[in-house]
Amino acid sequence: MKKTLDITCPCGSGLTYDRCCGPCLDNRAAPNTAEALMRSRYTAYTHQDAAYLLRSWHASTRPAELTFAQEPPVTWLGLKVLRTEAGGINDDNGLVEFVARYKVNGKAQRLHETSRFVKEDGRWYYVDGEVDA
Repeated sequence: MKKTLDITCPCGSGLTYDRCCGPCLDNRAAPNTAEALMRSRYTAYTHQDAAYLLRSWHASTRPAELTFAQEPPVTWLGLKVLRTEAGGINDDNGLVEFVARYKVNGKAQRLHETSRFVKEDGRWYYVDGEVDA
């Protein structure tokens, strides 16, 4: 997906990329809530932005590297946030439950996950997630 200022952000917020996740991925701003971080991470997956994903992953659970060499490739189709617990501007941790739809080899799939986030030194980080079958 081409990054431009006037496209709708892939995260489903309804805002343009440059007014939503773009500043986070471009390291011009940090997400101010756990949900905003989760949305920006989804957008990073649609852009195959491993650097942002690693930068926003908590050091205690972050993999050494992240690649997008999957064959056949994944095409991300949409994101729906189901619920949040805490994760606000004044919180230090939060949960975000979401469903991300994607397609592999022409077959539609969905990822239903409840992700945990923590805020350290004023920045939100993804810790881990529990995937529902």
